[in-house]
Amino acid sequence: MKNPVKISFLKIHGNVDISVKNNFLYADSFIDLLVFDISDINNIKLVNRLKDVFPYYYNMPQNAEAINWQELNTQNSVVIDWVITREKREINDEHMYFDNVMDLASSEIGNTTGQGGSLARFKIVNSYLYAVDSHSIHIFDIHDLNTPSKLESVYAGFDIETIFSLNQYLFLGSMSGMYIYDISEPNTPQFVSEFQHGTACDPVVVDDNYAYITLRAGNSCGAFESSLQIVDISDIKNPVLEKSYSMEGPYGLGVKEDKLFICDGDAGLKVYDKTDVNNIVLLNHFQNINTFDVIPLESHLLMIGKGILYQYSYENNDIKSVSYTH
Repeated sequence: MKNPVKISFLKIHGNVDISVKNNFLYADSFIDLLVFDISDINNIKLVNRLKDVFPYYYNMPQNAEAINWQELNTQNSVVIDWVITREKREINDEHMYFDNVMDLASSEIGNTTGQGGSLARFKIVNSYLYAVDSHSIHIFDIHDLNTPSKLESVYAGFDIETIFSLNQYLFLGSMSGMYIYDISEPNTPQFVSEFQHGTACDPVVVDDNYAYITLRAGNSCGAFESSLQIVDISDIKNPVLEKSYSMEGPYGLGVKEDKLFICDGDAGLKVYDKTDVNNIVLLNHFQNINTFDVIPLESHLLMIGKGILYQYSYENNDIKSVSYTH
């Protein structure tokens, strides 16, 4: 674990997210859902493809500031690549796009379901896969892991970006707030409540009493100030803002027991003690790195930056860098 080595690359056209359960990996490919057998990691096999189960949307390059829609003809084709140029043009709202989303998936020994980051759009809960697009929750029954079945999608809200689960609830991060859905009946998620904030890009993670939301300003995200918002969810039907903290330009975040990990963009990785949410304490600040998303595991943290996978250990409250792999 201290010295991870790249062993292969799985090329999937139009892929945005993945999720893993047992020996199967689920991935979107434009409007299709793909199922791979990963029991032999050196010989991964495509075992199923569910066609036309997702609406098509454009996976815009993150460093593009505008899209030339007049030159984009999609009636008889799909976009598989982009050409980015720099030129002077008048920009209006129609040219704006939403940031691309990445996801890490991992599986530790004894844990048969992969764990995604806070920016994930896929989430496996028991024998169901939930996938979100900008407006809907798409539901797949995966009792038969290599032969999932598509169930009826649920309209969930506006500008949804991420999905997180805890107990019987799904927490959806959108550009205008957080939506909470009850999945006690897993094939029919039921709306519970909503927390609204100003327009911003905002992944969500949750512990037993609070939801932690990073709001990123600038570009298409809309907000004027970047922040961490902590929302009291002890009354799940009435989420209330508890505290807000200023940030530089946060992306993903994670929680593990009394620790809160925030990828604050170019400001680096920040680790807080969240024992008192009204007075979180900065424990560590790993600077001079670009950070995107994290996955807190049992004894260590996985973090992705610009093409680099980082690992940090946090046993016995001693948080330190372990490795990084390009």
